[in-house]
Amino acid sequence: QVQLVESGGGLVQAGDSLRLSCAASGGTASNYAKGWFRQAPGKEREFVAAISWSGDSTYYADSVKGRFTTSRDNAKNTVYLQMNSLKPEDTAVYYCAGVPLRYSRRNYVPKQDDEYDYWGQGTQVTVSS
Repeated sequence: QVQLVESGGGLVQAGDSLRLSCAASGGTASNYAKGWFRQAPGKEREFVAAISWSGDSTYYADSVKGRFTTSRDNAKNTVYLQMNSLKPEDTAVYYCAGVPLRYSRRNYVPKQDDEYDYWGQGTQVTVSS
């Protein structure tokens, strides 16, 4: 069974950058679409970004579009979330999620949390003003 482990979170100032990583273990995840979600204290979990397993398609929440970029390195079984121009409202626990898809859906980008089967434990990102 594939396990996902996030890393790269931390405390930064507004305007700084961070890169989160999501490493898969326990099997290849190259045919998994991957998504990033976040949950701030007292708020519902929300979609941030996602990438198809082909890597050809990505999708971003409006709140992060133009600032965040997701990418993947299938040889390393790792997905990344590059976060630039961070704002205090980006403070949250960030989760990586994955779902295996058939080749015919290699360009599909899942955007809902209930579309994902596997979840990481989360990594805290705190942006101070």
